[in-house]
Formats: sequence, C-alpha cells, structure tokens
Amino acid sequence: MSRRARLGRRAGREASRLVGPALFTPSLHLAADHVQVGGVYAATLLVRGYPREVATGWLEPLLAYPGRLDVAWHLQPTPAAVGAARLRRQRGRLESGRRLAAAAGRLDDPDVDAAAADAADLAGRLARGEARLFTTGLYLTVHADSPDELAEDVERVTALAHSLLLTVHPARYRMLAGWATTLPLAEDLLGATRTMDTGAVAAGFPFTSADVALPDPLRPGAAPVVYGPNLSSTGIVAHDRWAEANYNSVTLATSGAGKSYLTKIDVLRSLAQGVEAHVIDPEDEYGPLAAAVGGTQLSLGAPGVRLNPLDLPAHGRTDPELLTRRMLFAHTFIATLAGSPAEDPVGRAALDRALLAAYAHAGITGDPATWDRPAPLLADIAAALQAEPAGQQLAGLLAPFVTGSHRGLFDGPTTSTPNGHLVVYSLRALPEELRAAGTLLVLDAIWRQVADPTRRRRRLVVVDEAWLLMAHPAGARFLVRLAKAARKWWAGLALVTQDSGDLLGTDEGRAILANAATKLLLRQDGSAAAAVQAACGLSDGETAALLAARPGDALLVAAGRRALFRAQASPREHELITTDPVDIAHRPAHPATTTTDVAGNAVARPLLPADDADPL
Repeated sequence: MSRRARLGRRAGREASRLVGPALFTPSLHLAADHVQVGGVYAATLLVRGYPREVATGWLEPLLAYPGRLDVAWHLQPTPAAVGAARLRRQRGRLESGRRLAAAAGRLDDPDVDAAAADAADLAGRLARGEARLFTTGLYLTVHADSPDELAEDVERVTALAHSLLLTVHPARYRMLAGWATTLPLAEDLLGATRTMDTGAVAAGFPFTSADVALPDPLRPGAAPVVYGPNLSSTGIVAHDRWAEANYNSVTLATSGAGKSYLTKIDVLRSLAQGVEAHVIDPEDEYGPLAAAVGGTQLSLGAPGVRLNPLDLPAHGRTDPELLTRRMLFAHTFIATLAGSPAEDPVGRAALDRALLAAYAHAGITGDPATWDRPAPLLADIAAALQAEPAGQQLAGLLAPFVTGSHRGLFDGPTTSTPNGHLVVYSLRALPEELRAAGTLLVLDAIWRQVADPTRRRRRLVVVDEAWLLMAHPAGARFLVRLAKAARKWWAGLALVTQDSGDLLGTDEGRAILANAATKLLLRQDGSAAAAVQAACGLSDGETAALLAARPGDALLVAAGRRALFRAQASPREHELITTDPVDIAHRPAHPATTTTDVAGNAVARPLLPADDADPL
C-alpha cells in the first residue's frame, strides 16, 4: 500500500472517530467530490500554493465571501532547532539546483532564484530571533443546498482564491476528512501544510481593518480595546490609546447618540487589560458596571460623605512647594464654588491671606514637619475672610456651603479616599449648584492618586458630561492642566460631552482637543458640525456620515487614521451598561449590589459568582 493510501485511510479513521455515530446514519452521505450532512452539501478545497508576499488582512476577501464558506487555518509552532534544520536542507536543495542548472548551461529559473533569496532572508531573521516558524494548513469548505449550487459555489470560491494568488485543489476522495478538518475541533486530517514565518501569520489575522491597524501583538504592554465592527469593511476596530503620543481622548456627540454606552465599553474592556479606571458619573449610570466587577462607588451628596479641598496629599510631602500648590488649587476651587471668581487683585489677595491664616491656625506652615497635622476646613476660610473687609463679599458667597443648606459635603474632614481597580464618583445626589465644584473636587482627589510616584500604573480618568466643568473658566483651566500633565503620570484623561460647540468655542476646549490623540465622534448636531469638522480635520463625507449616524455609530480619529464603526457589546455587557428605560425595566432584580461603610462610601459587591466574576 502506498504512503498516500495509508494517509488517506488514516484520515478516514480519524474523521470517523470525530463525527462518531453520525457516519453510520442516513444523515451523512459520502461522495468523491462532496459530503452530504443533514441535507446540506459540502465540498472542501485545500490550499497548496501561496503568493510570495502578502499584505495585512490578506484573508479578508475569503471571510467576506457572500455565501456560506468555512475557512479553517491550522497553526502549529515549529521548534526553532527543527525549523533551522529544515530551512538549511531546503537552502541546500535550492542552491544545488541552481548550480547544476548553471553547470549544464540552462537558463536560471526565476522561481528557484526567488525561493533561494527568500530562504536566505528567512534564515537570517530566524538566527537573529526576529521571526519564528509555523506549520500551517489552510482549508476552505463550501456549503450549498444542492449539488448544482455546490458546483457553482466551488467555482466561484476557486476563482476568488486564484485572484488572491492562492492555488487550491479539491480534497477528492477525502471530503469527510476535509469537512471534519474545517470543524472547530483543532484537528488537521488533511495534512496539506507549509511553513510560514511570524510576519505572514500575523498578516493573516482575520479581524483587521484597512483604516485602523491593530497594534503589534509582540509589543510589550500592548492593550488594544475592541470597539465594534467596522462599518466600511468586514473587520473590527480595535484601538490602543496607550500606543499614541498621549493617552487622552475626547468623545463628542449629541444627547442620545450613545456616547456613554461607548465610554462604558471602553472602561469595561480596559479593566480587562489591567487598567485602573476612575469615573466621574453625573447621572449614576455606572453603578451596575461597578457592582459587576467589584468596583467601589462613592456617592457625593450622600449623608456622611465629605471631601476636604484643603487636604495635603500624603505622597507630596517631599515637595517644598506642596503648600503653595494646595493653596493655588484652593483659589480655583473657591472661585468655581462661589460662582463669582475673585478676579480682582483685592479679592484674590484677601482670599490668599485667608488661606494662609486658616493653615496657620491649624498649625500648618511652610515647614514640612507640620504637614501631617489635620488640614483646615472650608469654614475656617470663610471665618478668615469675614475677619477682613475686602473678603466679606466672598465670605457671603461661601455661606451656603459652610453654614447653609449645601454644607454637607464640606462641614468636616475627608471621610476616606476610595481605592480599587474601578472607582466611580457619583454626583447624582449633589444639587445642581454643587455639580461643577463637586466635579473639580473629585478630579483633584483622583489626581492625588494618579500623581503618586509610589503607585505608578496605567490609569484612565473618565469625566462624563464634561460641559458641567467646562462652563466655569477656573474648572476649564484645571482640565487643561490635567490634559497636559496626564501622560507624565501614565494616565489618560477621557472627556465625554454633548456640547461640542461649547467645547470648541473656548480656548481651553480647543487646547484639550489638541492634547487628545484619540477622538471618538458620534452623531453630531447640524449647528456644531462645521466646528467639529474644522477641529478634527474631517472630510465632507465623514461629516455627512456623523450627521446621519444611528445611535452607537462612531468615527475613530487617531494619529491620522480613522474608521467608522458601531459600538457593540455582548449581551452581558449590554445588561450592565445600557440606560435604555425599556432594557432597565426588564432587567432582572438582583440582591443588594452595594453596601455603605462607616465612612459613607458605597462599596459595590460583584453581581456574579466568584467563579464567574469577569463579565467578559
């Protein structure tokens, strides 16, 4: 019995083992050029020849075939020693063939010359550790409802493969083995293999896009986030903000366009990459997500929850300018809180004297030895302002937040600083008058953790509904400083806003956009479309697509590349991130997902069992 016959019989036995009793039932019929399974006809083609060079996504035309076509690509790493020995023998055969042809006076064979050059180049890269070898087998199984339709589809697939410079042959008399080979069983029963290097294998990655390339999977620290399917091709859009010039992003969209939905997808999938996320949540939309992943939720405005804006960060005690920096932030915070910033020199001087007096009364001076003492409170600042004529007007503006109805957030020392891989600061319980100041206060608390040199890691800071803070000049300037300094601390600032015109109509907003390497644009309002187009360098076609976009459709602009995609979540992710009232009404009731500690922090508990804690 010949070797080919033995291999054929072995493949038949393996296929019978895989398909099991179905082989002996009337639902499976075999023929020389097809196999019939459950009334559906299938024929398998094996790829024998490949082009000399391939581009990224070279398998995409096969995946985009409109009919039912199963593409199976079997990969098996080849040990370096074995690959080097095979390559050495191959080079020897090629070189000896070339020398024999030259000695006989025959013309050079271009195919042999090209193969010899490729083998020499591959041997060099293999020796330098720049590539690895893989044994690969590529198989195509065509399905149809009748033999005639199957024959037509096989011809079309064969023509498509030939257009890609692939040489294909039907697996005649081995159709059962071919059909089983293309099942998701990781069994190659045909053995029609060849050797490829790392570059060719990487270029065959099926989920790619011509618009936005995937990061190099061999690059240390690569963390691409999959956003959804590409609307211009059959690939997907995956983006790695940590591979850009800076890690900031800006998401612009009208209300109801899906900007928060996309942001939650980004946060959830970034957590799976080991990124620590801090979210400023104005509408309490991130609670279910935080509960599912075991995050922490802090509800500002809830009883017993306090944040003191005058606290000195513990990690900065070695900075001789720490007290000065804290006083500068206090200027910004009080200006935002009062709603009437002390821009005149007299008012600013009065506030500065009040800050110095309050810190001195608490025993805190320029001496670092005093910085461990309890910080003064906002009431101490108001009392110091009231003591001098130039500060009495500002003291009156601070009265509602010190002794009035809005004092709950500031009338005591900080309760605690929440920590964890996901921290959500909910602002829903805050009155409207405190939203901007609360956002600024939370950003400062987050920045104290981000700027801690003893705990460096990738952090994503999400400011949802950023227009609340951008409406105040002092808050807008604070965001600009964060956007410029975030990269130094391995952090990314993600701003999400529905007021594109307000953002792009200010110098601060344009500065933030200029410092954001990643831009995510969803449906735009016609009144702001021209400003968005000019700021992001969009074409007329891209602008028209954004004006007509459905909820969830988005345009990614990053490093000169762009791609239209649809934000898509899995059913479990959708359950956690949706804000659609219909979906929320039908959401199954869960046990209590949060508990409150003694400091007033709402600590989220996982919704999932311990053995299924990852929603991904």
